[in-house]
Amino acid sequence: MWIWFRNVYAAVVTVAEGMAITIRYWFSTYDKNRKAFTEHYEYPELPVQVSPRYRGFHRFDLTTCIACDQCAKACPVDCIYIGKERVEGAKGFAVTGFTIDYTKCMFCALCVEPCPVDCIFMGGTLDLSSYSRDGAIVDFSRLPVDIAWGRSSLNPTAVAESKVIVQPVHGGPNQ
Repeated sequence: MWIWFRNVYAAVVTVAEGMAITIRYWFSTYDKNRKAFTEHYEYPELPVQVSPRYRGFHRFDLTTCIACDQCAKACPVDCIYIGKERVEGAKGFAVTGFTIDYTKCMFCALCVEPCPVDCIFMGGTLDLSSYSRDGAIVDFSRLPVDIAWGRSSLNPTAVAESKVIVQPVHGGPNQ
């Protein structure tokens, strides 16, 4: 019988402690000196400061890429798609498309290490919000080089503008 009373007492004390914590935080929301997140960091007008080794959206330099496919092979979730064509009269490939599907990417940075020419890095961008899943697929070959390589300028507006197709991708079955 005493065990039952001890269990009831422990349950009441535990619930009371939890409610005390909840009430303390509830009253702290009415503090006059409390600021919202946007007042602390002025987001989105100014970018949020991130640590130097932060693994955000990639930075990619199309001018140095040799289309070796090492980053795509190292990616554990296969979110990197590289389009390439053989260069006539020279050895090597020309990059026609470098797309990363950020709906699959887990930001592990395994694609950065195997690159022999160091053309891909993890960037400091932390926001690439969009209203559709298509907005999370970034083709770095269509972005201007200064935006693709910039540390914090990869934004949804630039990505959306890069998706505007000015000519047909496929001209028909005889192409």
